[in-house]
Amino acid sequence: MINKTKWMAICTFWVILLVSAEGKLVQEVPSGSGWNWGGSKFGRAPILERFSWKTMDFAYPDESSRQLAIARGDFVPENALPVGIEIWRNKLFVTIPRWRGGIPATLNYISLDTNLGGSPKLTPWPNWVQNVAGSCGNSLTTVYRIHADQCDRLWVLDTGTIGIGNTTQQACPYTLNIFDLTTDKILRQYRLRPDDINQNTFIANIAVDLGTGGCDDAFAYMSDELGYGLIVYSWAQNKSWRVTHSFFMPDPLAGDYNIGGLNFQWGEEGIFGMSLSGLKRDGFRTLYFHPLSSNREFAVSTRILRNEQLALDSYHDFEVLPDGGSLFHRTSSVIDENDVQFFNLIDQNAVGCWNSLLPYSPVNHAVVARHDEALIFPADVKVNRGVLWIISDRMPVFLISTLNYNDVNFRVLCVPVREAIAGTACENAQWNYNNNRLWWDRK
Repeated sequence: MINKTKWMAICTFWVILLVSAEGKLVQEVPSGSGWNWGGSKFGRAPILERFSWKTMDFAYPDESSRQLAIARGDFVPENALPVGIEIWRNKLFVTIPRWRGGIPATLNYISLDTNLGGSPKLTPWPNWVQNVAGSCGNSLTTVYRIHADQCDRLWVLDTGTIGIGNTTQQACPYTLNIFDLTTDKILRQYRLRPDDINQNTFIANIAVDLGTGGCDDAFAYMSDELGYGLIVYSWAQNKSWRVTHSFFMPDPLAGDYNIGGLNFQWGEEGIFGMSLSGLKRDGFRTLYFHPLSSNREFAVSTRILRNEQLALDSYHDFEVLPDGGSLFHRTSSVIDENDVQFFNLIDQNAVGCWNSLLPYSPVNHAVVARHDEALIFPADVKVNRGVLWIISDRMPVFLISTLNYNDVNFRVLCVPVREAIAGTACENAQWNYNNNRLWWDRK
């Protein structure tokens, strides 16, 4: 077990020694526990519970403003469920969809400089005014997943929806918003075309692809989970197109779930989790994707997706990877700079990994974090400067049953990647001390 204060320092962006820390170490299931997954070995690193909440709260200007919002129904603490995270410099972004009333802001952040642990309040980003529901073109209504690219831009897809399932109302059009993170100003808004979506469309995830041409050579891929499509957006052309494929659809045999003591069916959930490889020798990446109700992973070269004509007639260019086995549902995945893919395993209260330089098979997969309380529904995973970040939110309990608001329901956890994969099939020979720089400070 490493020193707790040192661990906290690793799980921040500036590699500094913290004098005090409020975070808690959460030990994962050890390798000798008898629990097994695909014959894989476990990593031995503990995961740090960086932040935790019973209910989410917001940084109102003062307490009287907060109480007035509660009295008016503009803020209902029990209705806020965090679903997505992103990290940029000293900010941890947290998204909260407007599934129920009383959500004052859908896109928020926590300062990592001033909040070392505990239950910090969320600050609306870029501000309160741009988080007003239904103010189409001027603010954000509902945001799920976001992405900060290497050009200091934050890519934010606003679904424009209020409610969920049968209660959903399309208050505003689906709109892609790209912000300058250095100024908090919006660079571009792009409204998806009518041909990009259909009557079943539900887009919660976005992946951003930077090519060899720099910041202008950028594409966004948005997965239509219930409409079974992939929307491609080109920054340079300021244009979008829709790609369809049978691999985007769910497996009718994989729609049964058991999470948090609940059995339920999400049989219609198609393409969801996506991750992009590093640049290949041909100058393109591989997009890996996974329908939520499926035990399969699929892949396609971005050479196909980036070309509108190729993308429209590309059935045989998509690849199906070997069966991952049962209990393989996942909503989020990410590939780090060493080509290790991390993904949530929502049935297992766990996060797994695959070294994508090796064949896609159970022997090359591993579980890097598992906890039957802290990781009930690990909704989103990100990697930033050598640290794996996870948010868990008990989503099925929130949607299907009732959360116990006397208990901790939402957590942000982290673990250094190198420690997480040590001793597993995901460990990679590329790890090294480069020019005497600490491994977690490499760029």
